[in-house]
Amino acid sequence: MPGKNFVLRTTPPETAAVADAAVGSLARRLARQLLETPAHPKPDDPAQALTLLHLLDHIQQATARIQQEAAEAAARAGAGYPQIGSACGMTRQGARRRWPGLFDHSNEAPTEHPMMTTPARPFDVLLVEDDMADAMLIEEALSERGARNLVQVTDGVAALEHLRAPGSVRPDLIVLDLNMPRMNGRDLLKVLKNDDDLQTIPVVVLTTSSAPDDVTGAYSSHANAYVTKPVNLEEFEQAVQSIDAFYLDTATRPPRA
Repeated sequence: MPGKNFVLRTTPPETAAVADAAVGSLARRLARQLLETPAHPKPDDPAQALTLLHLLDHIQQATARIQQEAAEAAARAGAGYPQIGSACGMTRQGARRRWPGLFDHSNEAPTEHPMMTTPARPFDVLLVEDDMADAMLIEEALSERGARNLVQVTDGVAALEHLRAPGSVRPDLIVLDLNMPRMNGRDLLKVLKNDDDLQTIPVVVLTTSSAPDDVTGAYSSHANAYVTKPVNLEEFEQAVQSIDAFYLDTATRPPRA
């Protein structure tokens, strides 16, 4: 089930002050034990300072290990990456990068979303995108709306190889970047729309370019839509989800061959 939002009663500065005091007290006590020094060592003792530094490094490593265990426990209890990230003051993507693999992605419970829909059959998306960060954002945005079968390739050549491979599932939607190595999105779009077997697959160009020539060229090559990638992460997610919502909920998709 989707996790509940993380809410803390204290402010971040208050939490930081409590944590600093507790960790500092623990580290100084452990340093005294290791050095067998009196309760009030000399303030200019280098051995004391270096021992404290050594212990703080190990405390930091221990904290990372304990954080991993806590993140795993939170995931088992029903929290998702949005809630885990919120607890640590980072985005959902940041939490996923720090603690990858907390979920079997196919079984990860999506966060409740106003546009979430369960398709009558698996909804297959081919993402042609060479930017790994953008690909992760797109995958996250799609997972927020429910189960999606997403295949990502990094250029037009790989896209055609996938689409023409025997037994390959025909995608319901192709999301296409323009600027890629080997075969870019402009050339791939022309090939797709001139291929009798592939031309009916809806293609949405999702790219950073807002150049009039790129927009005109894409529509001249019969792209079904052209969307410029927003810079803001939340707007980026909303743009991807709007594409998904239209082609899943509103548009009548061509039947699979």
